[in-house]
Amino acid sequence: MKKIFKISYLVIAITLVLLGLRWMIVDEPWMLDKVANEERLGMTFDELFQNDINKTLPDYLKQIYRFFGLWVMIIGFFVLGLSSSFMIEIKKIRIILLACVGLMCYSGLMLALIWIPKSPFVYLGCSMVAIHVLTFYLHTKIS
Repeated sequence: MKKIFKISYLVIAITLVLLGLRWMIVDEPWMLDKVANEERLGMTFDELFQNDINKTLPDYLKQIYRFFGLWVMIIGFFVLGLSSSFMIEIKKIRIILLACVGLMCYSGLMLALIWIPKSPFVYLGCSMVAIHVLTFYLHTKIS
């Protein structure tokens, strides 16, 4: 049970680290979710960036996505550290991990469903929720 618990959180942690890294290194990170972002904007990025007043917007978006990617990656490393074999032996740490990751997964999925329902990140959110449900179940079975 503990091994599967650990592997479940390892998958979540690695996913977060890779997502964060991707948002940090891609030249136009807002294009990773182009369809959902353009739907939310009500216009294409070409239309948005054409206007002279928005000529610095791509640099601003890069800055925001870089910071976002950094924080997602850091959260991934926290989950990775807290899901080590030593840490999951401690029931209170498992509970904290379940609560924090659960809040992140469920609220992230809810916001994605409300604001960007056509995003492929909705499927990722559903996967993370499913993994979280599994780890919650496993937590209840660990003595």
